[in-house]
Parts: sequence; structure tokens; C-alpha cells
Amino acid sequence: MTHTARQNVLRLLAGAAALLAPAAHAGWGDLNMTQGVTGISKQIYDLHMTIFWVCTWIAIAVFGVMIYSLISFRRSRGAVADTKMLHSTKAEIIWTVIPILILAVLAVPAARTLIAIEDTRGTELTIKVTGYQWKWQFQYLDDGIDYFSMLDAKSNEARQLQSGIDPTTVDHYLLNADHPLVVPEDTKIRLLLTSQDVIHAWWVPAFGMKKDAIPGLINEMWFKVNKGSTGIYRGQCAELCGRDHGFMPIIVRVLSKADYATWVKQQQDAARVAAAPADAAPAINPAPAATPAPAQAAVALPTPKRG
Repeated sequence: MTHTARQNVLRLLAGAAALLAPAAHAGWGDLNMTQGVTGISKQIYDLHMTIFWVCTWIAIAVFGVMIYSLISFRRSRGAVADTKMLHSTKAEIIWTVIPILILAVLAVPAARTLIAIEDTRGTELTIKVTGYQWKWQFQYLDDGIDYFSMLDAKSNEARQLQSGIDPTTVDHYLLNADHPLVVPEDTKIRLLLTSQDVIHAWWVPAFGMKKDAIPGLINEMWFKVNKGSTGIYRGQCAELCGRDHGFMPIIVRVLSKADYATWVKQQQDAARVAAAPADAAPAINPAPAATPAPAQAAVALPTPKRG
């Protein structure tokens, strides 16, 4: 076996062992939706839990009646099937009206949450997000900041075939970017989502929001990170946008309002410095006029003799 083949086999075995080993974060708490760090994600979580408990109590009631009927009316206790009851209008009305009432009651909090998800009024910061294969462009429309974000160099190097790099040695492998999206806490932020090539989807689980970025269209979504929830939040493109779909992370860095104002100033100053050489370039001097050739001395021609 060649050295390259042996190395590939060892990497496959290491990957299989990692899959079989219990994950460090696994637990019962991971089975449920998390509350996130935004007000809208908390509202979505509360709606989820309300519907979950309603479904739980319905299941308890239905299966409770079924189990009671199976135990109490079994043949061994002398139960005899009623072959005369072929139809009951009252029963049909009851099991039709009750589900309608349940759905009508649940429609109120569901509609309230859906309206809140689409309500972008009162936004304080607008950022245009454009998806590319396979990177993101962030344009701060009010501050004149514009940059691209893509998979960080370490993850990109480690993912290459026969790179010789163990992915477990790379921090946040495939979930890190070279330039994260930077936003302030306690600020309602509106994202204008579009795409340059194929359909992408912007998704950060901790924010509770996900929206498609479609070529030729602009979708909008919003989020507002709770005060005191500064830090790094990670997400990914949630659409199958091509062969490198899995290498298109979304990293959001949440700062305090003071730190965010400092960051904006730094970005604007850096942009001015980068643009300064082009603005201050000396004007191109016009080409100098051609120097006239020096006049040649007139040559005296001999006077012809007359015959």
C-alpha cells in the first residue's frame, strides 16, 4: 500500500471513529428548539412550545381513551361488539367541531407570530446581503461599507483532498469566515437578500430567522439581538447552491453599540485611506511640444556663368 493510500485509509478510519463516538454536545436538551438570542426567536419558541403541549394533551386524551377501551371492553371480560351502531351524527359533529375549535384557538398566536416575522417597520440599520457561489457580500447602505465574506483559509486548506491536515485540529472547521458580518446589539436590523447566480438561503439558527436569496428578487428579513448577547453566532447557507454548498458559512459578530460605532469608523477610515492614492494621484502632464529642429544655414549656390 502506498503512503498516500495508507494516509487516506487512516483519515477514513478517524472520521468513522468520530462519527461513532458520542458528540460532546449531545443531550436531551438538543432535541428541542432553542430560544435563541433575539426577541423574534423567543416568540417563535413560545409558539412552538404552546403547540407542542396542545398536541401532547391531545395525544394523551386520544391514546388514553383507546387504552381504556382496549382494557375495559375486551372479550375476556365478556364484552360483546355492538353491531347495530352503524352511524352516529352526534359523534361525527363532536369530533369535527373540537378540532376546528383547537385550530381556531391556535391560529391566533400563530398569526401574531407570522405578522411579527414580516414586520420590518422601525429598523435602525439596513444591510444588503448578496449570495454568490460560494460567498456573501455585505453592503451597509447607510454607512458606505462593502466587503465579501467567504470560508476562512484554514478550513479551506483542510478540506482539500490529500491536504494532510486533520480537520479536528481546525477551530470551527467549515464554520468560520474570513470577514464576519458585524452588527450592534439591541438594534433592529433589516437584511435585503438577493443573489447573483443561484438560489441561496441566509440562516443563523440563534436568530430564529431564515430567508431565501433569489436572483432578480429582493427578500427582506429582520432580527434584533438582545442586549447583553454580544459574541459570535454561526450559520450556513441553507439551500443546495452547488457542489461547494457546504463551504459557505455565515458568521455574525455582535458588538455593543459603542464598539460597533468604533468599528464603523475604522472601516470608513480604512476605505478613505485605500481610496486616497487614487484621489491624490498627480494629474498626467501633457506631452511636451515637439522641439523644432534647428534651422540649417543657407548654402550659397555658385552664380552660373554666362557664356
